[in-house]
Amino acid sequence: MSITQTLKIAVVCGGESAEAEVSRVSAKGVVAALKENYSHVAQFELGSELYRALADYAPDVVFPVLHGPPGEDGTFQGYLEILGYLYVGSDVHSSAFAMDKIVAKRLFASIDLPLVEDMVITSDCDVEQTVLDIENKLGPDVVIKPARQGSALGVTLVNSPDQMPTGINSAFAFDRQLLVERRILGREITVGVIDTDADTNAGSAAFPVIEVTTPEDSWYDFEHRYTSGLSEHVMPAVLSAAQTERLQKIAIKAHQVLGCRDLSRVDFIVAGDDEEYLLEVNTLPGMTPTSLYPDGAKGFGLSFPALVSHLVERAANRR
Repeated sequence: MSITQTLKIAVVCGGESAEAEVSRVSAKGVVAALKENYSHVAQFELGSELYRALADYAPDVVFPVLHGPPGEDGTFQGYLEILGYLYVGSDVHSSAFAMDKIVAKRLFASIDLPLVEDMVITSDCDVEQTVLDIENKLGPDVVIKPARQGSALGVTLVNSPDQMPTGINSAFAFDRQLLVERRILGREITVGVIDTDADTNAGSAAFPVIEVTTPEDSWYDFEHRYTSGLSEHVMPAVLSAAQTERLQKIAIKAHQVLGCRDLSRVDFIVAGDDEEYLLEVNTLPGMTPTSLYPDGAKGFGLSFPALVSHLVERAANRR
């Protein structure tokens, strides 16, 4: 893809989400990488005066480097649509669908992608009765998740009914709807997806499959995602050729059924050679030094500067 060096690019990060500081770290790396190919790159903080700052700068492309709501759930994308800016990443509807784990799973189910059994609970539930319902339907080993949150914030892994009330109440601090899934013991796997050409109607390609490992008796929670040395990325993951291909195909299907655009990262649990489960799709995956998506891109043959330039040029061509 050719580089349009005259493009003015606004990288937006921060805000007040629980993941704001992570997004600032991601943005710093994105800005540095973009400056290798573009002369006009500026970083902006998400806030009430952003519209004025963007108007003064007049960017050709906005690159959102935002994690969690409101940057990743379609809210910010709608803001940019109203103001008339081209931007990197999925549009309003796709962002909202992907961020809502409940909605996303229903779309995945519509095309028969492999999913973990689940149930949905809301903040007006009777917690004591809900614990009984969870145990009866899913058993004692479950994962409790806020429906609309990222980076594993508010997620609790439990293995007995006694632990469920604490997990439920903890998750309700982040959302009024929760997704409770049967806990599957297995390997944590992720696959990046990229739309491959400048044309917005181009096909999608999958990065090499990555396995995420963490120290014994831990999992890939917020701390292990963003603390250097607390997780290891094994790329390519040691899997059969058939399973590797299956995971990559599922990742592309998940990306496409949600209507994602430009990029996404798709997370799985692999419980055996012929047993994998799709967990979720991230439309604005992390871009920090410990993030999975840039690692996958490198394995695909894209350096970090080449990756972010590819995304910017796709957005610019949408005019």
